[in-house]
Amino acid sequence: MKDLLRTDHLTREDVELLLDTAARFADAPLAERSFLANETVVIHMTKPSTRTRLASETAVAHLGGTTIFVRADELQLGRGETIADTARIISGYAKALIIRTFAQSDVDELAANATIPVINALTDDEHPTQALADWLTIREKFGNDFNNRKFTYVGDGNNMAHTWLEMGAVLGAHVVVATPAGKWAPDTAVVARTRELARSTGGTIEVTHDVKSACRDASVIYTDVWMSMGDSETDRAEKSAALAEFSVTDALMNLATPDGIFMHCLPAHRGEEVSAGVIDGPRSVVWREAYHRRTTIQAALFHLIRGDIKGRLA
Repeated sequence: MKDLLRTDHLTREDVELLLDTAARFADAPLAERSFLANETVVIHMTKPSTRTRLASETAVAHLGGTTIFVRADELQLGRGETIADTARIISGYAKALIIRTFAQSDVDELAANATIPVINALTDDEHPTQALADWLTIREKFGNDFNNRKFTYVGDGNNMAHTWLEMGAVLGAHVVVATPAGKWAPDTAVVARTRELARSTGGTIEVTHDVKSACRDASVIYTDVWMSMGDSETDRAEKSAALAEFSVTDALMNLATPDGIFMHCLPAHRGEEVSAGVIDGPRSVVWREAYHRRTTIQAALFHLIRGDIKGRLA
C-alpha cells in the first residue's frame, strides 16, 4: 500500500509494525537519521495546526530529510490547476506528501495521481495519524490486550469518532462511541463498515446515546473538541446544548476502571468537552499522546516509503 488515507485501510499487522517502529523512534528518535538524507517531504495544510505541523517537520528532520511547507495560497489550485496535475508536480520534487485539509475526496484524488506516498494528516472524515498516536499510547499503558478492554469515545460524532471506530475494528477491540442522537451521531455508513470489519477481527462496535453506560468500566475515555472549523453560530449553539451531558468530568472518569485513562487529541477547551480537573489530572495521558504524533508520523513515513505496508482492499 502506497498511501495512508484511512485508518481501516490498514491491517492489524500493519498497525503493529507501525506501532513497533514508532516505539523504537520514541526511544531513539535518530535511529534512522540517514533514511531521508538529501530528500524532501512536502507538507500542505489548508487547516491550521500546532501538533501536526510540529510533529511532521520534526519527524522528517529525525529521518535526515528536509521539508517544504506549502500553504493553500501558495498553490495554483485556487486558480484552476487540477488536483491531479498538482499531485504529479509534487511527485517530481518530493519523496512523500503530508496533507491536512477539509475534503477526504481531495486527499484521495491526490493519492490516486501521485507516484509518492501521501499521508492524510486530517480531513473532515478521517485522522489516521492521530489514531496511531492514540493506540501507541494505549499500548504503552495496557500492552496489546485490546480484546478484553473497553475503549470509549464520547462527544461529537466527528472525524475522530470515525477514526476511533475504524482503529478499534482493525485491532479487534471493544469500542463504544457515545454521542447525542441525530445530527451529531457518527456517520451510519462508517458504523456499518466498521461493524462488518469487526466481525472478522473479533472486535465489537457499539454506538450509544447513554454516556454513563458508555463510560462504565471503560479502560479509556476519549473526547475531542465540540466545535469544528466551519461550524455556523447556529450549529455551535445547538451542538453545545446537545453535548452538555457528554462533557468528561470527574464523575464520568469515576465510572471507568481503576486504571482507566483520559485521552484527547487536542486542542482542548477546558470547561466544554472536558473539565480542567480531568485533563490536567493524574489519569490524563494527553501529553504523551501528543508526543507520539511525531513518533507515529515518523514510522508512517519510514514504512510507506520502504513499501512495507500491505494494507487491505479499500
